[in-house]
Amino acid sequence: MENAIRPIAIGKKNWLFAGSERAGKRAAVIQSQTGTAKLNGLDPAAWLKDTLEKLPTWPNSRLDELLPLRRDQNKDA
Repeated sequence: MENAIRPIAIGKKNWLFAGSERAGKRAAVIQSQTGTAKLNGLDPAAWLKDTLEKLPTWPNSRLDELLPLRRDQNKDA
């Protein structure tokens, strides 16, 4: 368990210097999404790279398909 929470504990001090409340919220969202990807058996870095590449041309009505919870269901999307 200690190894599982170590990255969070180490990052706590760094998150104090996110720059602004808005930046801190963005960092929290990214952390949550990459954690969810990992829990769903996805490589977080690969998921994030793929998502950021698709995002500029992806339709707003289908953004939920890019979330890591849904990604395993839509591998060929």
